[in-house]
Formats: sequence, C-alpha cells, structure tokens
Amino acid sequence: MSADPFVLYLHGFLSSPESKKAQQTIAYCEEIGLQQSIAVPQMRNGPAATIRELRVLIEEHQQDQIVLIGSSLGGYYATYLSEEYGIPAVLINPAVRPYELWETHLGEHRNYYSNEIHIVSREDIEELKDLEISPLKNPANFMLFVQTGDETLDYRQALEKFSSSSRVVRENGNHSYENFKLELPAIFDFLLSRITQGGG
Repeated sequence: MSADPFVLYLHGFLSSPESKKAQQTIAYCEEIGLQQSIAVPQMRNGPAATIRELRVLIEEHQQDQIVLIGSSLGGYYATYLSEEYGIPAVLINPAVRPYELWETHLGEHRNYYSNEIHIVSREDIEELKDLEISPLKNPANFMLFVQTGDETLDYRQALEKFSSSSRVVRENGNHSYENFKLELPAIFDFLLSRITQGGG
C-alpha cells in the first residue's frame, strides 16, 4: 500500500503521554523510521468525550494506515475504535469491563503525571458501558499482551474476550507490564503485517 502507517497510542486511566510505555513506543518508532507517524494524545475527559476526540484524530488521518496500541483503559477505547473503523490494535493489559471497576472509584483521582484532578461520575460509568462491544466482530484485528501478575485487572477477562485473537501471556509481571520494551518488535510486526494485508 502507498499510505504510511499512523500509530495512535492510547494510555491508561490517570496516565499520560509521559508514561514509560508511551515514551518507549515513541523511541521505538524513531528507531524504525516512524518518528513522524505516532501520536500519543492526552486523554483527560470522560469516556464519551474521549471517543469523540479520538474519532476526530482518526478521521484526520484517513489517508494513512492507522494502527492502535492501547494500555489498560486505553485498551478498552482501542477495542471500541478498532471495531468501529476496522483497524488493527494491540492491547496491553487491557481493561475489559472497566465500568465494574469504576463502581468503587467514584469521586476524585489525581493524574500520576500532571497532578490534574479527574472526577469519576455515574455518568462516566454509563458512558463506559455504552462502549462495550461483545462479541467482537473482527477478532483477527487484535493482538493481546497480558501479564498474570497484573494487580489492577484480572487478566483472565482479557483472555476470555480475546480468545480468538493473537495472544501473548507472560507469567508474573504487573499492571504496568514489565519489560514492555522487549515486546515492541512483536507489536509492530503484528500491526504492520495487518495493514499490509489490508486489515480485517
């Protein structure tokens, strides 16, 4: 294909473009000559507003071959957008039913990087529920990376939801995904192969 790949990295709840995984992904893109082809937006709004903002970004790059990398809550958003647009996505310890977790997280939370306050509301929970897609229409568009030591999310939920997708399961680890940098060659092999094939 003549179009260039465009990588959209979606960080997790209370995270940032400054996160270690985001920065490692940017550095890897520089290594393989895609330094001008990656965006890591700061996602600071509620679920519905975030999806609207990401749609605008995707549609601005319609001439490119868009691929997604989503971590934690970003993985939930990436799942929705992958299904909506038919584009490949790699998910890192993704949230599968985040609205259940947020039931116990109502109220104020501080961003780990910017110190901004984010308020989780009942409306946010309902908006998350509206973004759930089950079953998946295009499971071949996904590659899943999970670590069994994830202390925040139950990795088994992701294995169940993405049972028909490519999956990598690492023993132990944590929610931040230890040694993420070592997975980047496989991540980009999958994403670039999917756009070469024309997606799912």
